[in-house]
Amino acid sequence: MQVQNTQSQKKRVLIKFSGEALAGVGGFGVDLDILKFIAQEIKNLYEQGLEIGIVVGGGNIIRGVTAAQGGLIKRTSGDYMGMLATVINAVAIQEALESLGLDVRVQSAIDITEVCECYIHRRAIRHLEKGRIVIFGAGTGNPYFTTDTAAILRAIEIDAELIVKATKVDGVYDKDPKKYSDAKLLPLISYDEALRDHIKVMDDTAIALAKDNNLPILVCNMFKQGNLIDVLVHKKGEFSIVK
Repeated sequence: MQVQNTQSQKKRVLIKFSGEALAGVGGFGVDLDILKFIAQEIKNLYEQGLEIGIVVGGGNIIRGVTAAQGGLIKRTSGDYMGMLATVINAVAIQEALESLGLDVRVQSAIDITEVCECYIHRRAIRHLEKGRIVIFGAGTGNPYFTTDTAAILRAIEIDAELIVKATKVDGVYDKDPKKYSDAKLLPLISYDEALRDHIKVMDDTAIALAKDNNLPILVCNMFKQGNLIDVLVHKKGEFSIVK
């Protein structure tokens, strides 16, 4: 009699959200109320039986491009500073999730062994198979690459079914919905359309990498309570898919 491996049947996703999402109205640092909200939303999604990877940016602390603008700090050093910022955010999310009883690992693309694990592909897969949430920090570990590109890369490496770009809007619009009342939600966009029309779902490098590997990008509002479950589990609500 062959024993069926139920672990392999679980849906695996990677969620990417910006560091600014953690900052709240203050625009800097970590807003604890928002951190708690995000952690609870991820827990609710986890309890639906999904395997979850997470990538978070570091813009609430520092951006490499911004740090290097004045010329005093080299772009390479600025980007490494940004990578460290993402690890700070990753540890904050880990703590928030663990406070809710979840088993979480942070893996960093640069070596910070006193704080978290180094990124090892096989170990990350094993954590997911054991029901742990894995947060990937420090981007790709290389300057000149955004956390969007890192998120696509990690999603491909862990064989995620799709990547979720968690935002503050319901999806991708034909124009800025905050400026134009007649802006229309685009439920489905091709990779080529996103690249051609410079629709900033993610940066062009990330979209091109997703296209090359047939990885769908789902864009939705993470800050509506229960929206992640609605979109990913119940297949309802407003969202956009780039594929």
